[in-house]
Amino acid sequence: MYVGLFCFVLKFPPYATNEIGKVTGVNRRELGHGEYKFVNLHGILTETFFLLIIFYSNLGALAEKALYPVIPKDFPFTIRVTSEVLESNGSSSMASACCGSLALMDAGVPISSAVAGVAVGLVTKNNPDKDEIEDYRLLTDILGIEDYNGDMDFKIAGTNKGITALQADIKLPGIPLKIVMEAIQQASVAKKEILQIMNKVISKPRASRKENGPVIETVQVPLSKRAKFVGPGGYNLKKLQAETGVTISQVDEETFSIFAPIPSAMHEARDYIMEICKDDQEQQLEFGAVYTATITEIRDSGVMVKLYPNMTAVLLHNSQLDQRKIQHPTALGLEVGQEIQVKYFGRDPADGRMRLSRKVLQSPATTVVKTLQDRSSIVMEESVSQSSSNSSP
Repeated sequence: MYVGLFCFVLKFPPYATNEIGKVTGVNRRELGHGEYKFVNLHGILTETFFLLIIFYSNLGALAEKALYPVIPKDFPFTIRVTSEVLESNGSSSMASACCGSLALMDAGVPISSAVAGVAVGLVTKNNPDKDEIEDYRLLTDILGIEDYNGDMDFKIAGTNKGITALQADIKLPGIPLKIVMEAIQQASVAKKEILQIMNKVISKPRASRKENGPVIETVQVPLSKRAKFVGPGGYNLKKLQAETGVTISQVDEETFSIFAPIPSAMHEARDYIMEICKDDQEQQLEFGAVYTATITEIRDSGVMVKLYPNMTAVLLHNSQLDQRKIQHPTALGLEVGQEIQVKYFGRDPADGRMRLSRKVLQSPATTVVKTLQDRSSIVMEESVSQSSSNSSP
């Protein structure tokens, strides 16, 4: 099972606002706008991540909240979006939401829709006698000075179909619902205009990911070929991972997941797997049929044999060589290159190894078995002959 995380990082150095300072740690703005905000897409979280998410959610990672609803829940990769603010005279969080949406589509992440955001400000004139707002103006896409001197900073982000995140910083004791509704309507109109401009650059996620992007594929390996695929002691898998740089993990008995950092590594791994798991003409072998096998190697535990030239040699154990119990194949006079007759019994369902036997083709060895009845008859015959000799004159 894949554990997919979405991480949004916002970098806001001091020079972004014409200030001089040390770039150490995480400041208040970076926390509030999404510094190291991790969200799990599959509901599998450690306790540490869970506490981290609650802490940063309370601080308000606005740009992450705007992008998270459009992230596919079944995306197999961890996504990290980094927004580096070089200059700021407006809403950096809404700019981060817009550029984050463009970056995700450019990277080939299949988000459901583009996301844009805008900040709406408010300037009011109060009536001191009635203690209410006498006049007001709503400002779309406010500047830094308008945010500083204004009475509200209302940020709204979303798609063409709705709102994915909103946040309001209000300096007044309260504002009428009418002003709130007008601010939402005004922000929605501005949001659609921004989306139209963004769509001119890129309107949908790229069908294919970048050349330097990671790739994940699954390969189905039948049980009959799993031993060849893994190799003795996992030799083939270790060699494949060392030579191509891929990571292989087993999903179930017949399914393996392959992760490659770049597509070219996946191509190399695919060719390697096809080579070691190429068809060995198994369909031509008939269960119960007798074949001529060639001995390729003599081992202490048996002999390695091939039924045809391009076949991977399999072990014919000592217990299947002869009806009699032997300790070494040389006891039967077997040599490399010698041809022997074997019977094919299919594949072992546990490990997929080919099952061959030479023993079943031999008749049981003839052994002289003496029973008690035989010995008695022999004794009786001797006694009869002796008695007859004694009775003769």
